[in-house]
Amino acid sequence: MNRLAALACGPLLAATALVCPAQEGAPPAVTAAIDALLPNTPPAWVKPAPMSGLWEVAVGSHVFYVSADGRYLLRGDILDTTTRENLTRPARNRARHDAVESLGEANMIVFEPRDPRYTVTVFTDVECGYCQKLHNEMQSYLDAGIRVRYLAFPRAGIGSPTYQTMVSVWCAVDPRDAMTRAKTGREVEAKSCPNPVAEQYQAGQMLGVRGTPTIVLESGEVVPGYLPADRLREAAEVARNEVKG
Repeated sequence: MNRLAALACGPLLAATALVCPAQEGAPPAVTAAIDALLPNTPPAWVKPAPMSGLWEVAVGSHVFYVSADGRYLLRGDILDTTTRENLTRPARNRARHDAVESLGEANMIVFEPRDPRYTVTVFTDVECGYCQKLHNEMQSYLDAGIRVRYLAFPRAGIGSPTYQTMVSVWCAVDPRDAMTRAKTGREVEAKSCPNPVAEQYQAGQMLGVRGTPTIVLESGEVVPGYLPADRLREAAEVARNEVKG
């Protein structure tokens, strides 16, 4: 593991492909430092930071800063002391949103309301109690206009019994029905096929998912844990307004 990857992104950074960076005129010293410390792992973007003399670098959902001479790397948030605004938060949310979208909706299990107003993406585990509670209340989310997209995050890891169950869910003829069966303790027919479960689990680790459910709003903001439909709708509305703003 190279030093910058260890500092910024955790052990599974290199396992997830990222889009090529937008360099936006970064000095050669900055790009050379990033290339040396992150070989074969291009950041999502490299651009001028809100504070002069620094360059903002995004990898996965992680945002950090490199000095213009390429010598120093800074982790943490930049705060505007006049407005009290966290200037790093929007960049981190955008990076997280882009990383989630890069996984592809076609690889997610989606529950769609008749009149969708919001979309949330949920890292889920079929054995997790609060994941089961959320799923058992699915109709209330749909009634609130919330579109729920599931990504796999088997907490016990790749190769575990839960992982195998989630592979069977994703490989089922009707994945939505299989998800419901798995989360209500009913048997799911064992299946195997090319599937995204391992990739989604690794992406979740890279994005800092530590427990389930972890809900990602349209803005990229994270809700760690279960929320009932009314509170999730409120959070989704705030996120929607941030995206529009």
